[in-house]
Amino acid sequence: MAATILDGNKIAADIRAEVAAEVKAMSAAGIRPGLAVVLVGNNPASEIYVRGKVKSCEELGIYSEKHTPPDTISTAQLLELVQDLNRRDEIDGILVQLPLPSPVDSKKILMAVDPAKDVDGFHPVNVGFLSTQRPGLVPCTPAGIIEILKRSNIPIAGQEAVVVGRSDIVGKPTAMLLINGNATVTVCHSKTRDLPGVCRRADILVAAIGRAAMITPDFVRPGATVIDVGMNKVTDPAEFHRLFGGNAKREETFRAKGSTLVGDVHPRVAEVAGAMTPVPGGVGPLTIAMLMANTLKAAKLRRGAEVPALSRA
Repeated sequence: MAATILDGNKIAADIRAEVAAEVKAMSAAGIRPGLAVVLVGNNPASEIYVRGKVKSCEELGIYSEKHTPPDTISTAQLLELVQDLNRRDEIDGILVQLPLPSPVDSKKILMAVDPAKDVDGFHPVNVGFLSTQRPGLVPCTPAGIIEILKRSNIPIAGQEAVVVGRSDIVGKPTAMLLINGNATVTVCHSKTRDLPGVCRRADILVAAIGRAAMITPDFVRPGATVIDVGMNKVTDPAEFHRLFGGNAKREETFRAKGSTLVGDVHPRVAEVAGAMTPVPGGVGPLTIAMLMANTLKAAKLRRGAEVPALSRA
């Protein structure tokens, strides 16, 4: 029996509607959450991401502003901009779009963001809050993964979870959230022995390694839930045919665009898994939805008593 497909677009839409309702209630009380996005230079991919983030803010009633310094900016100048945003009370969230141009010290810039405004959840203070189960801001993609599981009624407590990938942005925080949800968690990486064997133990398997279709059916225990975080572009016709041969809809798109997206999970895993997220339309839409939720959360955590009762959940 084919896997149940977990619809990330629908779950993201639900979260956005909830955020919009809370923002409306806060605005009526004279508080409007605000997000500042810093985009350095002209990176076309980053520009698309930022446009999506700003558009989402507009749709949900969140105040937003975009800062676009040139790629010639120095670390000191960018630090000054971040510190100015830290001081401004109407800005609840600060997002520095990565990657930054190579002369700029990215670590220094990210460390300079006020942890209370760190809507990416990357600051060591927020990482510490997550690991010690204190209220803080959690990275958007891992937070989105947990929302998919919860809203799809997939139990976490008592389950065996395997996370493939140990990045600071996805792998480690996802593992920490699953531990906090009382799962038994194994984190795998390039040095893991018998990776397929370890993955087959999982009730919940999270693939976040950035390698196209690496997780094949032999990695998956029948009936397991598979969360695919990968987003890989396939342009080679032979590779496309190996992955999607016989899928008429995908073939039509590939012919028209010359490329298609594939996750870290092989499409044939759908024949084994009990439930899985598609690519596109799975984890991806949750990332921006959770950024909006984090901006709202930052406003609530920063402002405390001023926030109307409806919004304190």
